[in-house]
Amino acid sequence: MESPRIMVNIISAVYWFDDALQSRLRQEGVEPVTRPQSLLIANLSAGALRPSQLAKNLGVSRQAISQMLVELEARGLIVIENDPMDRRAKIVKFQERGVGARILNELEDELAERIGHSNVEALRRALLADWGPSPVVVNEEDAIQNDKDICKES
Repeated sequence: MESPRIMVNIISAVYWFDDALQSRLRQEGVEPVTRPQSLLIANLSAGALRPSQLAKNLGVSRQAISQMLVELEARGLIVIENDPMDRRAKIVKFQERGVGARILNELEDELAERIGHSNVEALRRALLADWGPSPVVVNEEDAIQNDKDICKES
């Protein structure tokens, strides 16, 4: 049964990609990765190269990213290098064979074959649209206190 909630459907789509990535990695002879590592691979394929940016995107500590990177490097999926623009910083790249990035490209192609190229492009446009900042919900007590504070200032 489909959920009417867009968020649940988006999460289900992430799971679809993650399950397919795991399966394809096994086919390539690569030990499966964790879901957070899958998300790291996706962020890396989208152009996030610095560990600090990867940590921010995934909402985890730099220490957690460092551990994930060490594991992915040991599996031969990525390389960690000194940043040529800033020797104090590191950058992360796919291994030369680029299995992670290649698989993600193949999965997008397969999705387009399954649901149609126009649907994939429409989905891409919708997800890339400027949604604006996240809505902030203020609970009633905070709103009342804020109103009182404003009145005091006046």
